[in-house]
Amino acid sequence: MYAQMIKSTGQGVKSLDEMDPDERAFQERINAGGKIEPKDWMPDGYRKNLIRQIGQHAHSEIVGQLPEGNWITRAPTLERKAILLAKVQDEAGHGLYLYCAAETLGVTRDDLTRDLLSGKMKYSSIFNYPTLTWADMGAVGWLVDGAAIMNQVPLQRTSYGPYARAMVRICKEESFHQRQGFDIMMKMANGTEAQRKMAQDALNRFWYPSLMMFGPSDKESVHSAQSMAWKIKMNTNDELRQKFVDQTVPQAEYLGLTVPDEHLKWNEETGHYDFSEPDWEEFFDVLKGNGPCNNERLEARNKAWDEGRWVREGLLAHAQKKQAAKLAAE
Repeated sequence: MYAQMIKSTGQGVKSLDEMDPDERAFQERINAGGKIEPKDWMPDGYRKNLIRQIGQHAHSEIVGQLPEGNWITRAPTLERKAILLAKVQDEAGHGLYLYCAAETLGVTRDDLTRDLLSGKMKYSSIFNYPTLTWADMGAVGWLVDGAAIMNQVPLQRTSYGPYARAMVRICKEESFHQRQGFDIMMKMANGTEAQRKMAQDALNRFWYPSLMMFGPSDKESVHSAQSMAWKIKMNTNDELRQKFVDQTVPQAEYLGLTVPDEHLKWNEETGHYDFSEPDWEEFFDVLKGNGPCNNERLEARNKAWDEGRWVREGLLAHAQKKQAAKLAAE
């Protein structure tokens, strides 16, 4: 999800014998389960890979507020409104944690934001799909946050210390997000016929985009091997996608909903579900900026950046004035 189209060195993984002394000590530390901290020596490729992945992760949290924020004023009850508002606030906090983690690698938050606004950096493809009904809030929580948890729990063990520690709190809050989404789907699935149809329609539209969140098969990527050797990435895309399907299909059956895959079936030999691949042409088209909501999402972020300029400038001026007064008093 957060490594969609993330490139590492583009080269094969070196053996320990091919590494120079610094690289070898670095890799042996990772192999032993140690954490890399901001002031430790690290290869340039490791630093660049982390900046791109953490930056994309942070952008996904921030942009991910938009399809949900669209429903805050239209939630069906005051309780649902309060829950959704708290969830969107959590996502903003997750973005801030992650921007802080990225800053420990020597990049500024403003640089990351400008790269997002210019289209140079990406965010998760799932947020370029519209949320058309209230049932979509259930599907986003159940499926999208469920897929996010599959990605994020292993990242608590990633090799870069600040990233791993940020993920601990994020995972706790994401588990709440997933549960509230499932609760919405349960209410809809057990409601009126119109509500059940709405829940099924949301599942139909979000199923394959949710599978796309894990990215294409690792067999198609020359970059995953290096990311996994550095323990930036802990599992392959295919492993996580399979785990998500195995967990989610029984939940859909419990809800009385049908996963929109005519080839879906339990495989006794493998102990896993067989399922259809998403439309990868659609995935790459969305990443190129041709999804249903790509332009809308970037326009919203650019508008927020431009209209918030006076706030940033005021806070900076206040901080500078406060620092000057402190120095003058010393």
